[in-house]
Amino acid sequence: MQYGAFVISLDFELLWGVRDNRTVADYGANILGVREVIPALLDLFAERNIACTWATVGLLFFATNTAMRAGLPARKPRYANARMSSYHYLDEVGSDEEHDPYYFGLSLIKRILDHPTQEIGTHTFSHFYCLEEGGDIATFRADLEAARTVAGRLGIKLASIVFPRNQVAHLSVCRELGLRAFRGNERVWFHRARSETEQSPLVRAPRLADSYLPIAGAHDHEPVLVDGMVDLPASRFLRPVGKSAVLERLRLRRITSAMETAARRRKLFHLWWHPHNFGVDLQENLAFLRAILDCFRDLQERYGMRSMTMAALADDVLHAHGQSSGADG
Repeated sequence: MQYGAFVISLDFELLWGVRDNRTVADYGANILGVREVIPALLDLFAERNIACTWATVGLLFFATNTAMRAGLPARKPRYANARMSSYHYLDEVGSDEEHDPYYFGLSLIKRILDHPTQEIGTHTFSHFYCLEEGGDIATFRADLEAARTVAGRLGIKLASIVFPRNQVAHLSVCRELGLRAFRGNERVWFHRARSETEQSPLVRAPRLADSYLPIAGAHDHEPVLVDGMVDLPASRFLRPVGKSAVLERLRLRRITSAMETAARRRKLFHLWWHPHNFGVDLQENLAFLRAILDCFRDLQERYGMRSMTMAALADDVLHAHGQSSGADG
């Protein structure tokens, strides 16, 4: 790379992304909070000239329940655990966004589209789990085709994908359907792609510790081509603010020191989270993010680090490899 790159990707999913584990009763405040989070983030990104990729679940694109049901793919996953399927919860979805802010997001998507430095990517149509039993490649193809269709109605040509639960797979299908960038996993054993049954305490514990201490290094990465797509690996999940000032200082230092390493080495630093992670304690979370963006501004001045969407960085990588991005055709 000729420059360091700072990429932010957000997994925009509302209740679809957590419904197998959470309910409106126990997590509804976080989901409702997204309606304040997204405008606040867009204002902050505009103020700081920060690009961002919003990886959006396709089911959020509909205005009404009737339109949603008409847009469902004919082929649906049959997971061994039926609760993992978004289609398992269709009967609890309300009539439209006004009456059901937990499952509809069209107004928020349109708000993102009003900001030209932002990219709408895909988080699959139904929050699809590629590594779960029942998430076969043919069903995945049908899911992505549905996501592409509903995004296309807003004039969006999808270029980037973030895989739900980071279950990266079926890249050849993604490429065939016009995608060119994906968020890969951190290149350390406890971050590799896994099914839910493989997410043991032995895996989760070092991931949590790595948020505060440099167990696995800086997580600065060089984008690489995989199956014709550009892998833009994650560097850091931005956890919600905690109660311990000492741990919060460690967490910020863990992020900013890794960002500086990436800028100095002209590598990628890829930060990600879900808007619903900021759904409560919004101002505290924004203050933490501002500290990260202050660091980026310094690195931009000192090293020429760039804020980029996933698609923009992927296009630069493809160009450097003498390949067409397909962005214009």
